[in-house]
Amino acid sequence: MYELITTDGAAKRGTFDTVHGKIQTPVFMNVGTVAAIKGAVSTEDLERIGTQVELSNTYHLHVRPGDKVVHDLGGLHKFMNWNKPILTDSGGFQVFSLAGLRKIREEGVTFQSHVDGHRIFMGPEESMQIQSNLASTIAMAFDECPPSTADRDYIVPSVDRTTRWLYRCKAEMERLNTLDTTINKHQMLFGINQGGILPDVRIAHAKEIVKLDLDGYAVGGLAVGESHEEMYHILDEVVPFLPQNKPTYLMGVGTPANILEAVDRGVDFFDCVYPTRNGRHGHVYTNHGRMNMTNARYERDPRPIDEKCNCPTCQRYSRAYIRHLLKAGEMLGLRLCVLHNLYFYNTMMAEIREAIEQHRYKSYKLEKLAGFAEGIPE
Repeated sequence: MYELITTDGAAKRGTFDTVHGKIQTPVFMNVGTVAAIKGAVSTEDLERIGTQVELSNTYHLHVRPGDKVVHDLGGLHKFMNWNKPILTDSGGFQVFSLAGLRKIREEGVTFQSHVDGHRIFMGPEESMQIQSNLASTIAMAFDECPPSTADRDYIVPSVDRTTRWLYRCKAEMERLNTLDTTINKHQMLFGINQGGILPDVRIAHAKEIVKLDLDGYAVGGLAVGESHEEMYHILDEVVPFLPQNKPTYLMGVGTPANILEAVDRGVDFFDCVYPTRNGRHGHVYTNHGRMNMTNARYERDPRPIDEKCNCPTCQRYSRAYIRHLLKAGEMLGLRLCVLHNLYFYNTMMAEIREAIEQHRYKSYKLEKLAGFAEGIPE
């Protein structure tokens, strides 16, 4: 159940009760695609840096190690030793990202595995069955994510099919949650709004899917090629048609600035690979923008990445040492950068929640964006 605590403009501060604990929103979900955070980050680390929700991917875990393996080992929570909420993406995004390896029809999608090339069929029922085997806290509906720049003639039939798939997802989840073999009989379902960058299609789809009274609603199909301005415009148009008393999730977004702007438009949930991916390349986030830790300017710099940061990395290690690790190809270097980035994101979300509670979100957002624009001081 979602409880709206307060609002500040369109920004929402709430809590979301789940069988695996209460989520404070707005929240950034730390992405562990294959039940692990890339960068040698453990679940103990996630607890230390304030992670509330971990996100894993249905398609990838179906391919390896297999969702039935995870089920037989007690579900994702036991498998990865994580007792807080987990959201599983439905596999629908792979319909978009594996465009050269799939065929879409009404029943579902035939994939060619990116691992060994074997054929996989996944439709709404199969996605729900896999996610039920994984026993995640929140399951995402199976959808197609059309390219944001696709024309109307492609997007409208695609969105209509996604709606039909959503009804099938709901029916299958309701059935699965009654079975004796189901690990998490309280698994929740979020529907996904699609429609590219066509506001009228987005709004019509939102009006249709809210009829199902789901546990939450996501805005999908953004941050896939459109400009930031186009993304913000779609959020301005569609979020008012999603229930304020349910979580709103912007999928795959994004940069700190993207998150600040989306919160201001009523979004509660976020996920993105940026903090881990950038960390593995030595790029770290600070309140003054992003730093490249391989730069020569840090060779003799004894300071932490951010002197005001309380993350495990900044409390113990210098810029010079982290640069040395990265240049030497030591895994510890990328691990320390990933830990810092995830802590930065999680901490920013805590600041956002506090600012909304204190009804000063607009000024907080402007101050934060101004800091990013300033650049790294010498």
